[in-house]
Amino acid sequence: MAWFDWAMLIPYFTILAILSVYGVHRYDIIRTYFKHREKATGEPPRRFEQLPPVTIQLPLYNERYVVERLIEEVVKIEYPRERLQIQVLDDSTDDTGPFAEALVERYRLLGYPIEYHHRSNRHGFKAGALQEGLQTAIGEFVAIFDADFCPPADFLQRTVHFFADPAIGVVQTRWSYLNRDYNFLTEVEAMLLDGHFILEHGARSRAGYFFNFNGTAGILRKAMIDDAGGWQHDTLTEDSDLSYRAQLKGWRFVYLPGLDCPSELPVEMHGFQVQQSRWAKGLTQVARKLLPRILKADLPARVKAEAFMHLTPNISYPLMIVVSALMLPVMIVRFYMGIWQMVFLDLPLIAASFWSISLFYVVAQRELYPRNWKRSILMLPMLIAVGVGLTIINTRAVLEALFGIQTAFARTPKFALAGRPVNLETRKYRSHSGWLPYAEVAVGCYFVGMIVFAIQTYNYFAIPFLLLFVLGYWWAGFGTLYQEYQGRLRWLKQRRLELARQA
Repeated sequence: MAWFDWAMLIPYFTILAILSVYGVHRYDIIRTYFKHREKATGEPPRRFEQLPPVTIQLPLYNERYVVERLIEEVVKIEYPRERLQIQVLDDSTDDTGPFAEALVERYRLLGYPIEYHHRSNRHGFKAGALQEGLQTAIGEFVAIFDADFCPPADFLQRTVHFFADPAIGVVQTRWSYLNRDYNFLTEVEAMLLDGHFILEHGARSRAGYFFNFNGTAGILRKAMIDDAGGWQHDTLTEDSDLSYRAQLKGWRFVYLPGLDCPSELPVEMHGFQVQQSRWAKGLTQVARKLLPRILKADLPARVKAEAFMHLTPNISYPLMIVVSALMLPVMIVRFYMGIWQMVFLDLPLIAASFWSISLFYVVAQRELYPRNWKRSILMLPMLIAVGVGLTIINTRAVLEALFGIQTAFARTPKFALAGRPVNLETRKYRSHSGWLPYAEVAVGCYFVGMIVFAIQTYNYFAIPFLLLFVLGYWWAGFGTLYQEYQGRLRWLKQRRLELARQA
């Protein structure tokens, strides 16, 4: 090959090599998980003689369809009422406010220690609401549940005693999912989150690395929050921000994989994308904010390295955009390469990246569901396709974080569907996708062009790989457009019925 042909391949394979570093890291997470398996947290080593006061915080923002279920489950938590405070922290701007206030008053009259707080502004978003709630919190410890969670009745009894060790700052529990089997998307979402909660949290907590409180389904020491600088709202993932600031101060975190809190997953692609882009932007903001402090801190090199890998993986999304743009010209150049040159370059990169993804999530499913894990193998193409469908929106999120562009906290709509389809009433909670699905459809068409070229050049081995990109981008793009079209049709139908009744 001519030198300029190799020059074209250099940036392409350089980016793939960077992406492969994160793939190799997945292998290392699996290795660390099994190496320290015997260190999994069980029962608390000590217990309080007298239960300490606890505050439960329930942050809300326009959660009309899940707030009743949330409060019903929280008041069932087994704990002495005289040592418990439940704060409903409501920033809602719709009819959630009066509805939630009436619910709180009903349970208060029944003797439950519950109170309602409503802010007239959303300053600081969720972090601002939590920080303001702390001003009147009576508990030494603060449990937090997002609106779509259903904590088990024994949650406090199984978590609070870990704080008998004064060095413990947080106890985080595992998420489980009420609507895991709602559709293919929710099944894939559950697999993605299981990988995080089983392998990542499991490995990091057991090996003594830093890991993050997930913003809900956990309990925190109030003194730790204050010592770490309180809830801050300069990132969209205030939970990860506080977690790293606290651990830099020397506080220890506990992870309980054996205690799960059921929650609800987004059932529509764009809602899922909005959630993931918020997490991607927030984690990148935390990296920008705290990595210099982490790297300068008096910490073991392995802890610093793991913190870097934990906070920076979303940089892979803009890199994937560049790889996608280069892929067609690289395919043209590589048409003239020999088969052994291609194998020499490609095989290590494929093993480091795509194979690691497959192994990572299959291992997590096998650990969590030892009898039913084999279905996860069949779901792997869908999982990879969904990951592809996040590329454009997460690229925007990462670039906004890197360039310091601030945006509002975008909530993830939840509907307490329990098997029902998303209906007209819930349409008001959907965020508008704008230009995003059209861009996804266009990029999917670009990959169709690459499939055509692969067929013309007899490069049949590349076709399954390229099909995953087409599936991912078109699932995201066409799926969002179809859901929005159906929503408009339902709105028009109801509008016509209302006009007919008025006539």
